[in-house]
Amino acid sequence: MTSDPSQSRPSAPSAGGPPPGVGRPGHAPLPEPSVVPEEGWHCGHYFYRFRREMFDGSIAPNHRDQFLAALNPTGDAVPERLASYWISGHDCDFGIMVMDPDPAKVDGIHQAIMAPGIGRLIEPAWSFVSVSEVSEYVPSIEEYRQRLIKEGNAPDSPELAAKVAAYERRLPMMNRNRLQPEIPDWPSACFYPMNKSRVPGANWFMEPFSARNQMMAEHAQSGMAFAGKVSQLISVGVGLDDWEWMVTLWGRNPQYLKDIVYKMRFDQASAKYAEFGPFYVGYKANADEILDHCRLL
Repeated sequence: MTSDPSQSRPSAPSAGGPPPGVGRPGHAPLPEPSVVPEEGWHCGHYFYRFRREMFDGSIAPNHRDQFLAALNPTGDAVPERLASYWISGHDCDFGIMVMDPDPAKVDGIHQAIMAPGIGRLIEPAWSFVSVSEVSEYVPSIEEYRQRLIKEGNAPDSPELAAKVAAYERRLPMMNRNRLQPEIPDWPSACFYPMNKSRVPGANWFMEPFSARNQMMAEHAQSGMAFAGKVSQLISVGVGLDDWEWMVTLWGRNPQYLKDIVYKMRFDQASAKYAEFGPFYVGYKANADEILDHCRLL
């Protein structure tokens, strides 16, 4: 017996039924369909190589103009955040980081780089698709207060009250920076994906939240030693890419990038539970500086 193919199709709303986005009686209305995240921005990391076998000497003027235009979009194509870097090592030549609420604007920069013309001279090396988020391990005001008490602060002391009040003032700004970060105008950056381990005896996702929260607090404490030297963005790729998170580190000096990654490797959250992907280190550069560094001008 052949099945009725209509049975596999969604049924159309009945006449007089609720409009799209409105839930059944007793249920909350459904959100309107949208490509814009309810919280955070889309984030794209893209890395490329120049196909030097396609060049006959320096880059042609028309291809240079196209490359410059791709990294300097105008009008409605301008994303909220865009930064470009030449990349050290042989894995790739340059990389870009793009952020915007609209995924088409993020991917549009990549499409402009790969468009006919200049796209024949460039090949993709690696990419990562993610969104910005506020981690579940960011303590609430009350959790922060309890953490300070565990560290030895007296519950009713003016010192504790002052620290909690200062955290309460900072928290909205810190969360905004996690969701809509400014890209610092610093010379060096490091990019790498990571997962949390699922192996027997070190399965992060089987640990109770209290244990994970404590390990992440230790991890955050290690990073605080680099305040003002290193700025960090953790964007989430769960359900979007092969790895679970993307770590972006910006450094006032590349030595700080080395130092912070080394120091944090000894935290239990990393030493026991972290798995790392490829590392890319880049140095901030505009389109002409990338071409010049790669000996294409």
